[in-house]
Amino acid sequence: MREAHSVVNRYGARPLKNTTGFGQTVRHSLTMAYRGLLKIRRTPEQLFDVTIQPIIFTLMFTYIFGGAIAGNVQNYLPIIIPGILVQTVITTSIVTGVQLREDMDKGVFDRFKSLPIARIAPLAGALLADTIRYAIATILTLAMGYVMGYRPDGGLGYVALAGVLVIGCSWAISWIFAFFGVIARTASSVQGISMIVLFPLTFLSNSFVPVDTMPRWLQWFVNANPISHLVTAVRDLANSGTIGADLAISLAGAAVIVAVFAPLTVRAYMRRT
Repeated sequence: MREAHSVVNRYGARPLKNTTGFGQTVRHSLTMAYRGLLKIRRTPEQLFDVTIQPIIFTLMFTYIFGGAIAGNVQNYLPIIIPGILVQTVITTSIVTGVQLREDMDKGVFDRFKSLPIARIAPLAGALLADTIRYAIATILTLAMGYVMGYRPDGGLGYVALAGVLVIGCSWAISWIFAFFGVIARTASSVQGISMIVLFPLTFLSNSFVPVDTMPRWLQWFVNANPISHLVTAVRDLANSGTIGADLAISLAGAAVIVAVFAPLTVRAYMRRT
C-alpha cells in the first residue's frame, strides 16, 4: 500500500500526513484566510462585483420598478433594499467556487500540500476570507439605500442583525459553489453552473415584487423558494424589528446546506488534492 507521504507531487515535494489537531487546523485556516485578504489588497479589482454591483443594482431596480410597483421610489425602498441586499450578497458567493477552481488549476493547492499544514486549511481559509466580501456588499447596499432615503423602522440593531443573517446564509450557500469549484473542470464552467442554479432562485422570489402580483401557478414556487424566506426575514428585521418564522426557516436552511455540502466538498477536495 502506498502511503500519502511517499508520493511525490508535481513540484517534487512529498505531501505530509495530516496529523494536525483541531486547534492547529483552526489556526492554519485563519492563516489561509489572511492570505485571501492579502490577495484582495494586492488585486483590488476583485472587489468590483461587491462595490459596483450593489450601487448599480440598487439605483437601476429602484428607479425602474419603484413607480410601477409602489407608486413612488420612497415607498418602494422598504421592499427593494432588503431584496437587493439578499440578491447581491448571495450572487457574490459564486466567486468562491470560481476562485477555488482557478487556484486549483494554477497548482496553488499542490504547493500547499508540501507544507506542514492541515489539508483542509486552504479550503476553509478561502471560504472564511470571502465573508469579508459579503460584509462589504452588505454595507454598501444598506448605505446606498440610506442615501436614497431608506429609513428602516427596525433600528440600527435589527438592521445589523439582518446584515449578519444575510452574510451567514451567503457563507452557507458558498459551500454549494465551493463544491462546484472542486468537481468542475474549468472556472468558466463553475460560473455557468452556478448562474443556472442561482438566477431563477433570486429572480423567481419576492425580492423585487410582491408575490400576489404574480400568476397563481408561479406563486407556489415563489412562496416555497428559500430566497423568499430569507428576503422576508430581512424585511421583518429591518423594517419592523420583528423576528418571525421566516428567520427560523432561513437559519434551518443554511444549517442543512452546510451539513450536506460541507462534507461533500471536503471529501471531493481531499480526493482531488
